[in-house]
Amino acid sequence: MIRKIPSGSNIMNTLVGVLTCLFFAQLSVHAQEAPPRPISIYVNPAQGLIFGAFFQGPTGGTVTIYPDGSRVVTGSIIQANLGFPFSPAIFEVDANPGTLITIMNGSDATLTGSNGGTLSMHIGTSSTGSPFVATATSPARTQVRIGGTLIVGVPLANPTGSYSGTFSVTFIQQ
Repeated sequence: MIRKIPSGSNIMNTLVGVLTCLFFAQLSVHAQEAPPRPISIYVNPAQGLIFGAFFQGPTGGTVTIYPDGSRVVTGSIIQANLGFPFSPAIFEVDANPGTLITIMNGSDATLTGSNGGTLSMHIGTSSTGSPFVATATSPARTQVRIGGTLIVGVPLANPTGSYSGTFSVTFIQQ
């Protein structure tokens, strides 16, 4: 019996063809798992924006709280501690890790004084920036700190006292 032995190049072509088929047969493609529908986030307003105590000078000025918790005053405002804390607003965001979230600040808020008068408050930036990606896995939450600026007028328009009000911040998942 005579057997014909294939030439070296034919063996090589056959071997390459078999290996290529095996490679593609073992190749599997994995994509990111689709998020649960509907996509939802939960935002807990854990702490309000607190400007603390300060003394008002004759010309007024501003009190700014930054997301990192620092406080800066301008004009004739003088910082005072007097045991009153100051802090940015803190929101706890519960969302699937990887969820893209945009923060949309509401309009400026009006704060009403306990002895009359009103102050205007401008909502500031957030510690995460916007948009940001949620990173914490539930039950942990992504913490977002938002600062603001209080515009203080002259003493006749803004008498000494305690001022309070509300402001709006919208968290939009994408």
